[in-house]
Amino acid sequence: MSAMVHPLAEVSQRAKNVLIQELGIVDAVRFLNQFQVGGGDYSVERQSLFKDGSVESVVAGIKAQRQTKK
Repeated sequence: MSAMVHPLAEVSQRAKNVLIQELGIVDAVRFLNQFQVGGGDYSVERQSLFKDGSVESVVAGIKAQRQTKK
C-alpha cells in the first residue's frame, strides 16, 4: 500500500481552506499567526527591559494593572 504524496504547496493551500471553512477567516488567521517566527533576541531585550526590576516590582505592577481593570 502506498500513499500519494502531494506537493507541499497544495497541502498547505488545502489546509488553509479547511481552516477557513471550519473556523472562519479571522480565527483561521489568528491560529496560523501563532506559528510565525518572530525576530530579535528576547533574552537581550528582557535584560534591558528588566535590568532595574525585581520580583517585588513585577508583582506590584501586576497588582496595579489588575486594579485599573476593575
